[in-house]
Amino acid sequence: MKRSSSPSLDITYHQSTAMIKSQSIPESPHRAKKRRLLETYTFESPFLNFPHPTPSEAVAVFNILSKAHPQYASTRMIPKSTSNSAATCGNVPNVIDSLIGTILSQNTSGKNSSRAKSSLDVAFGRNNFAAIASSPREAVVEAIRHGGLANKKAATIQNLLKSVEERHGEISLQHLAETGKDGKQLSDEDIMKELTSYDGVGPKTASCVLMFCLGRDSFAVDTHIFRLSKVLDWVPSSADRILTQAHLDKMLPAELKYGLHVLMIQHGRTCKGCKKVGSSTPCILKDFVKKNRPSSKLSEEPVVLDEASVI
Repeated sequence: MKRSSSPSLDITYHQSTAMIKSQSIPESPHRAKKRRLLETYTFESPFLNFPHPTPSEAVAVFNILSKAHPQYASTRMIPKSTSNSAATCGNVPNVIDSLIGTILSQNTSGKNSSRAKSSLDVAFGRNNFAAIASSPREAVVEAIRHGGLANKKAATIQNLLKSVEERHGEISLQHLAETGKDGKQLSDEDIMKELTSYDGVGPKTASCVLMFCLGRDSFAVDTHIFRLSKVLDWVPSSADRILTQAHLDKMLPAELKYGLHVLMIQHGRTCKGCKKVGSSTPCILKDFVKKNRPSSKLSEEPVVLDEASVI
């Protein structure tokens, strides 16, 4: 099939080609779980009768955190090709580079993940995905050993690269960033569906790519944001991290998602008052809740999906 030079037709080509090829690739149980999760909560919250956060609550928390952490600009940063994708939450223009950096940042410190990404680039060359995919597993493990969980992450990265090539005929996902001649881009939902269709890429990782690489209004929930969401009573007490992300991505105003994500992570890292349950150390968010706690707290159990292991 000869590909058209039209960007809009290129997007259609990628989608149709992926569909044809994916029909021949058996769906793993883990991938099937992610697909069901996205299909269930793509357009509605898992907690339909839980009214928080309201837009005014989101604005109030944004203002409180902006005042407390003024050095952390909430203005969206333009992705730079020279940035370390692990150190910047995937804030680079190449989609696969963003994915790899986000995968390396899972379950480790920023310092360790940054060292692992730098080492990977030195070992194989920046964005030399073909070399990474075709190298012995041990070589990739050695290159990213600084980041922790090297065996698991090396397997995830190599399998991802090979799956992308099988599906698209090349190791590239730049079609997710393309704009057609008609000015249209793929929807956030279609991009999320594509990214999470790969084993090892869950809603949080995909949301980071959407937000930092592609400039979309998405809301990724890491461990810090998950903890603060419970402090703020923004989700029912029964919510896990995956359902928390599904809920907040629907409830938060689009224009606040990026800023709140950055500010909540910074506050979660530095505030001693909300790091541990029952801590008596002061916390500006705890004070906010005490002053503005609703008279009655609503709770709703979501549709049961065991997705706690999805990253």
